[in-house]
Amino acid sequence: MNHLKSLIRDIFGRRMMIFDLAKSDFRKRFVGSYFGIVWMFVQPLVTVAIYAFIFGPYGFKSAPPVPDTSYVIWLIPGLVPWFFFSEAMNMITGILHEYNYLVKKVVFPVELLPIIKLASCFLVHLCFIAIMLVAFLISGKVPEVSWIQIFYYSFAASVLALGLGYLTSAVNVFFKDMQQIVGIVLQFGIWMCPIMYDETLFTSRAPWIGTALKLNPFYYIVAGYRDSMLTGDPFWMRPTLGVYYWVFTLAVFFVGLGFFKRLRPHFSDVL
Repeated sequence: MNHLKSLIRDIFGRRMMIFDLAKSDFRKRFVGSYFGIVWMFVQPLVTVAIYAFIFGPYGFKSAPPVPDTSYVIWLIPGLVPWFFFSEAMNMITGILHEYNYLVKKVVFPVELLPIIKLASCFLVHLCFIAIMLVAFLISGKVPEVSWIQIFYYSFAASVLALGLGYLTSAVNVFFKDMQQIVGIVLQFGIWMCPIMYDETLFTSRAPWIGTALKLNPFYYIVAGYRDSMLTGDPFWMRPTLGVYYWVFTLAVFFVGLGFFKRLRPHFSDVL
C-alpha cells in the first residue's frame, strides 16, 4: 500500500511532466516517416478489413448475437480495446531499455516511465475511439448515454496493462527475451477472448468453454465495450464478472508494482 501511495503522489506531483513526455513519445513514433500518423491506423484498419472479410458475408457468414447489427459494427468494439491493451503491453515491456538514460538518473522516479508510455498509448486509443464512434454513427446507430462507459472500461484495461507492464518491464531488464514472449502471448491472447467470434459458437457444444473464456480478465473489457456500444447495458449488469476482474487486476497491479520496486535499485547496473 505504501508503494501505491508513493506512486499516486508522484503522478499528481509530476502530472504536467507526464503529459509532456507522453505527447513527446507520441510524436516521436512518426518522426522521419513520410506518411506520419497515417501508419498508426493502417495496421488496425487492415486487421478489421481482413476479419470482416473472413467472418463477414463473404466468408464464414458469422451472425453477431446483437440483432440488426452488422459483423463489422459488432467486431469494432472488441478490437478497439484490444489494440490499446496489446500496444500498451508491447510498449511498456521495453520502456526501461528505451529510456535507459532516465533510469540511470538517481533523481528520476522510474516508476513513472510505464505510466508515460501508457498515456502515450491512450492518446492513440482516443483516436480509435473517435473512429469507432464515427463508424457507429455512419451505420445508423443512435448515440446512447451508455457510450460514456467505454472510458470506465478503458481505465480498467489501463490498470491491468500497467500492472502487467510493471512486471514484464522489470523482467525485461535482466531477460531481454521477455519482449518477444509478450508479443507471442498477445498473439494467442486475442483468440483466448471472444473478439472475432461469438462465444456461443463453442458454448453451445461445450458449456465449460464459456467459463474458461471468462477466466481471461480481458473478457470483461470486451464484453463491457460491447455492452456500452451495442446493447446499452450498464456496467453493473455483470457484477460477478466485475468483482472477479478487479480482484484479479488489483492483485496483478500490486504484485507487479512491488516486483518493480524491489528490482529498481539494480536497473542502472544492468542497463
